[in-house]
Amino acid sequence: MLAALIGAALRKGIKGRIWDGYKLHRSDRDVVVLTYVVNASFCCPPLAYRSAFFVAAAIASLAMAGARKKLQERVALRRTAWKLADIVVLFLLLALLARRAATLGDTSTTWQWPWLAALVCEAWFTFVWLLTINGKWSPVRFDTFPEHLLEADDELPAVDMFVTTADPALEPPVITVNTVLSLLAVDYPDARKLACYVSDDGCSPVTCYALSEVAAFAALWVPFCKRHAVGVRAPFMYFSSAPDEAGSHGADFLESWASMKSEYDKLASRIENADEGSILQDAEFAEFVGSERRNHPTIIKVLWDNSKSKTGEGFPHLVYVSREKSPRHYHNFKAGAMNVLTRVSAVMTNAPIMLNVDCDMFANNPGVALHAMCLLLGFDDETDSGFVQAPQKFYGSLRDDPFGNQMEVLFQKLGGGVAGIQGMFYGGTGCFHRRKVIYGTPPPDTVKHGTTGSPSYKELQMKFGNSKELIDSSRSIISGDVLARTTANMSSRIEMAKQVGACNYEAGTCWGQEVGWVYGSMTEDILTGQRIHTTGWKSVLMDTNPPAFLGCAPTGGPASLTQFKRWATGVLEILISKNSPILGTIFGRLQLRQCLAYLIVDVWPVRAPFELCYALLGPFCLLANQSFLPKASDEGFYIPVALFLTFQVYYLMEYKDCGLSARAWWNNHRMQRITSASAWLLAFLTVLLKTMGLSETVFEVTRKESSTSDGSGSTNEADPGLFTFDSSPVFIPVTVLAILNIVAIAVGVWHAVVTGTVKGIHGGPGIGEFLYCCWTVLCFWPFVRGLVSRGRYGIPWSVKVKAGLIVGALVHFCTRN
Repeated sequence: MLAALIGAALRKGIKGRIWDGYKLHRSDRDVVVLTYVVNASFCCPPLAYRSAFFVAAAIASLAMAGARKKLQERVALRRTAWKLADIVVLFLLLALLARRAATLGDTSTTWQWPWLAALVCEAWFTFVWLLTINGKWSPVRFDTFPEHLLEADDELPAVDMFVTTADPALEPPVITVNTVLSLLAVDYPDARKLACYVSDDGCSPVTCYALSEVAAFAALWVPFCKRHAVGVRAPFMYFSSAPDEAGSHGADFLESWASMKSEYDKLASRIENADEGSILQDAEFAEFVGSERRNHPTIIKVLWDNSKSKTGEGFPHLVYVSREKSPRHYHNFKAGAMNVLTRVSAVMTNAPIMLNVDCDMFANNPGVALHAMCLLLGFDDETDSGFVQAPQKFYGSLRDDPFGNQMEVLFQKLGGGVAGIQGMFYGGTGCFHRRKVIYGTPPPDTVKHGTTGSPSYKELQMKFGNSKELIDSSRSIISGDVLARTTANMSSRIEMAKQVGACNYEAGTCWGQEVGWVYGSMTEDILTGQRIHTTGWKSVLMDTNPPAFLGCAPTGGPASLTQFKRWATGVLEILISKNSPILGTIFGRLQLRQCLAYLIVDVWPVRAPFELCYALLGPFCLLANQSFLPKASDEGFYIPVALFLTFQVYYLMEYKDCGLSARAWWNNHRMQRITSASAWLLAFLTVLLKTMGLSETVFEVTRKESSTSDGSGSTNEADPGLFTFDSSPVFIPVTVLAILNIVAIAVGVWHAVVTGTVKGIHGGPGIGEFLYCCWTVLCFWPFVRGLVSRGRYGIPWSVKVKAGLIVGALVHFCTRN
């Protein structure tokens, strides 16, 4: 009787608990209860005979060990050979620095100011390499077991899913529609626990109309996907290829497939041909009449309410949100939109878990939410999984990544390494968050030794604002109540949601600082994730097969460099602000190695001046008859040669190890050189001018390619991998370098072959400078080709003229002596 009472109490107390990455079933918990009773008997001998309980304890422990079901497993990846290669490259860098430093004071050798400039640049390259070694040193991966999750009888937490879009012209509504449909069709035991919120920062009636059409189509699409176990649940991707009629599909399926494709084609056609004027005549969209993109009240529409559906039926709630905009208030770009979504969802559904994706990043794996739950629930200490980030991967990507923005090697090599420190960076999309972590709640171990107890109403009001409903919902989240708010009618909460969506709601609160997505950077994702890590939370990298999410990478020169410029601007804003990771390590709980990992990304724009200076040394020496590299006859000549070859082979083997081609390695190498001299350089100058108070940064939305029925990424262009240009200033620096290196090679050859005279110090340039300039021209070959091409593939004359004037000035400077 006593054992039964103890067992009942323990069973109630440990229900739903997690031990060491395992989820216990009801039967497993009975074993744990037995073990507790057995252990208690040792403390209280009268309960039973010690010997009998000792045998029972051994049997129970063995049974429990065999009965546990893993939800996740952390697997350390060995990279012994890569570590040796890291050290070899570092040794060669240090040897080069030592060689240069040893000759600085020797006037009989090659001492001149290009030699000193090269020393400074190479010291910086060594520092960046040390950061890279740290980031890649201890990679891990996390394996998930969703089948074990479904076997358990515990309820899974609710999830609020956020989709953000900002411009219907650059981000066509049909793209958003496919992303939303893929989320509405994800596998989850109870669809009533899912809600999809779409933030439309463009306040577009066409986008709202498209989503209202989604609600009707989803009633057909979601049951079709689950009935036939469809693998890819974004319709445009699924219907991009016909089913195999010779396969195992029956006639009923083929008929259903054809009917569903016809319905989707009609849906896509209605959305693409939607006329804003006609839409505004419909009373359902009356709120959009008179609204401007940057001046309108909050618009919230519940397009589908699933609260009346039975368990497992229907599809998630669907809510359209367009936050209030006013010229008198700064709207903080995507971070502001995410904070509004967080508040609106808090007063409507208040799920403890939140997923955010960009409008072009559809759910490619229907079990993505279950995989995420394995990682969020599969740790003994929830501190180890503050958020779960999926790597960004792309559909219809161009072969060999001609624009260097698919980042496969970055996520596989650097991402896996960072995951082994304090956790993967937050990438802005494809991320599952704990709501209480976004609310700024510290990890449990911090609270344990600090202030305890539930925060007061006044404290919550100062942090979250004056909405009573928001304060009550935040209190339930912070206190650990993981049940979502249940309401018979979501429409009844629209007015509450509009209140927290007002543009002046955040005044006097902690939103954007201690609560929500952090303001102060154009890369709000990196900054928000860094704040979470600084608080003491860790994160997890979720790399599933098939990939959890797929998006579309921008193509063409302007779109690619615009994206890189925005990222670089944002990370430099972080580096020089009070949110710097260095300060987070000194005054917060950001681990030192994690700080160094953040610096790999944060110093992107800082690399631009050093790489630009190094790129100018070659043509300068050829034009001025000087040198910055050892001569072939010098004993130190083989150090830079060995370094160059080792470095290139190292990265080539990384690409091969990731299953990519040598052409992909070359494309990414040249794009890194191009990006550094263009997008990163302009980002550096932009932040510098902003710091001096001379300009403000501007958020630029990257154009998304519209695709309704073809997931191949094909376009009407003859060769979509060719570099395209416009008159943007971002193309001027690289055009200057391309022309300057060509001129320098021609002048150097003239001096060496035609005149046969050398006027420079200590014999002038050698073979090293010639090879260096030739390599630079190869890296900038898209710009060399752009100088002679026409149309979109040719550099505009406005850019050529400006670049030509700068080249003339540089040539005059180099040859004036």
